[in-house]
Amino acid sequence: MGTRRTAMGMLLPLCLGITELQAQAPQPVEAVVTIGMIGDVAERVGGECVEVTAIMGPGVDPHLYQASARDVATFQDAELILYSGYSLEGQLGEVLGRFAEIKPTLAVAPSSIEPADLITVQDVYGIDPHLWMDVSLWAKTLPVLASAITEVRPECEAAIQANAEAYGRQLEALHAWIGESIATIPEAQRILVTAHDAFNYYGRAYGIEVAGIQGISTETETGVADIRAMTEVVVEREVPAVFIESTINPRTVQAVIDAARQQGQEVEIGGQLYSDAMGEAGTADGTYIGMLYTNTRHIVEALGGTPAPLPEALAGWAERWDIPMP
Repeated sequence: MGTRRTAMGMLLPLCLGITELQAQAPQPVEAVVTIGMIGDVAERVGGECVEVTAIMGPGVDPHLYQASARDVATFQDAELILYSGYSLEGQLGEVLGRFAEIKPTLAVAPSSIEPADLITVQDVYGIDPHLWMDVSLWAKTLPVLASAITEVRPECEAAIQANAEAYGRQLEALHAWIGESIATIPEAQRILVTAHDAFNYYGRAYGIEVAGIQGISTETETGVADIRAMTEVVVEREVPAVFIESTINPRTVQAVIDAARQQGQEVEIGGQLYSDAMGEAGTADGTYIGMLYTNTRHIVEALGGTPAPLPEALAGWAERWDIPMP
């Protein structure tokens, strides 16, 4: 009996210690985001202090998205709502505006990016919202996201700051790698033809001309004149490959390919690019780094270049997804 009491006496403080640690561990912030490109970055920054739910998953076009009753309930349960802004979320904007009146709701892009860095367009948007295509710009969301999560969980400030700094170094390395890889494409072939104008920031940042068959928003209709104009570009520039996108019907791209071939220009589909959504969760393409990594490999290889070796700063990410390093 004495031995049993001694054991119980030793276990009691241990159990109490575990209970105290559990009580001290902060509950993760219930954050709801609109697009995966915000969600993944928020997870990297917030770490164990945030739990992210994304409204729009792989293959979903945010330009055309309409909120469901389930989405509204999800927003209602959130502690923090994060969305891109600059009209990317289209018709969801009105719903987000209402929630901004009752709980922390942040338009991440307008809160992070200086006006001088924006690309203006001649359509209803006014501003091209696809800022994540330039990694150096999207990296500017890190301190804003860190601040937003910290405001809800102040006790996580040190961990969040450390996460943001570490992830920032990865994004800096990714930005440099993309530029080095694009530079290997022969200059005459350095043109990126896609389904819609989602790659303007990518082109500006990494030195490749971009041409979209459709406008900035997929809400606009693509006509015969658009197909004809893009075909002329492809034939005149002898473009070897054009690209489809994961969120857009490939019919317009195929129409350009068929029209170009009728004029004697052989064109291939260079691969599927991620534009308005990332890949499947649980895959490399389902991360922001992986989205840009895969896009760049497809573009570079299809247009005659050779991707640069991944930098050491991305070794941890590459190891997680079994991607070979040099």
